[in-house]
Amino acid sequence: MTRTTPFRTRSAAAAALVVLALAACTSGGDPGPAVTPGATVDKSGPPSPAGPPTWPLTGVRAEKVAQRPALAVKVENAREARPLTGLEEADMVWEEVVEGGITRFVAVYHSAIPDTVEPVRSVRPMDPAIVAPLGGILAYSGAQPPFIEAVEDAGIQSVIMDRGDAGFSRDPDRSAPHDVIGDMHAFLDQADDERTVPPPAQFAYAGKAGQGTASAEGKAAGTLEVELSPAQTTVWDWSGDGGEWRRSDGSTESVSTSGDRLAATNVLVLSAKVVNTSFKDPSGAPVPETKLVGSGKGVLASGGKTVGVRWSKKDLASPVELTRGGEPVELDPGSTWIELVPRGSGSWSTS
Repeated sequence: MTRTTPFRTRSAAAAALVVLALAACTSGGDPGPAVTPGATVDKSGPPSPAGPPTWPLTGVRAEKVAQRPALAVKVENAREARPLTGLEEADMVWEEVVEGGITRFVAVYHSAIPDTVEPVRSVRPMDPAIVAPLGGILAYSGAQPPFIEAVEDAGIQSVIMDRGDAGFSRDPDRSAPHDVIGDMHAFLDQADDERTVPPPAQFAYAGKAGQGTASAEGKAAGTLEVELSPAQTTVWDWSGDGGEWRRSDGSTESVSTSGDRLAATNVLVLSAKVVNTSFKDPSGAPVPETKLVGSGKGVLASGGKTVGVRWSKKDLASPVELTRGGEPVELDPGSTWIELVPRGSGSWSTS
């Protein structure tokens, strides 16, 4: 059951931080291109809308927008981690390829805050570019020290299990490392005074369902199949009755521990360059990084239709911008899942 609580800020006390890397991460080599220290993010939040208030990360109308920052959580998607808890409540979810071709999620919450999210895992090099435009919090279990430094240099507040931060526990019914539970309200209670409240919008939204660019101008499609790697194919099937895209991992329906099917109003597929960093996992496999500062092509699915789009992101702190024929693209109001497809090796198709 979803519940929300008023946002409470707490000033962060200065302390010497000693961060332990997860067993799943071992350091080595040059961390690659450095994140610019002190990346600037506007802390004032989005401008007041001329019409009725809307949730900034979904475009859905609200009687009142909660005065709390965006809370992003790093979530696992290995077979051993399923079923997952809490993703059905997210405003936005980013799916990214990590070592071995499996994927992980960055789930972003603002309009609804579930009690818990599980399983929480470690951060990766592409996560600062995803989370920095929100001006909020990123909760994760740990990481190699350069990855953590990149997150914090981007102006993001980290809440980290390995550092001893509050809000983490282990599920006795799961085996490590797939057992970390995140207490979402405990995470929000640790927000410092530098967080953007509420978060700025990340995409443009139409005023009503069916008025977004894909819904109004797209080609009808019942299925959007996204091949992220040989290890992960994500399939989205349109449910006209539910007015949503329903997710499967390959041929297996993606279902939360609540029994809810994971679904989205909008599915945005972005083709992006992926490079191997000099860091390795315990098996010796290189840690990949999706390069989000740049531009490329993609596809937007909304309302049972799809359109081709172009995306661009000018710097770390800027959100992704979408255009079609040089004009801005609008999403239907509602939740959005973003699929980061490796350029050259990944693909997508509609039917």
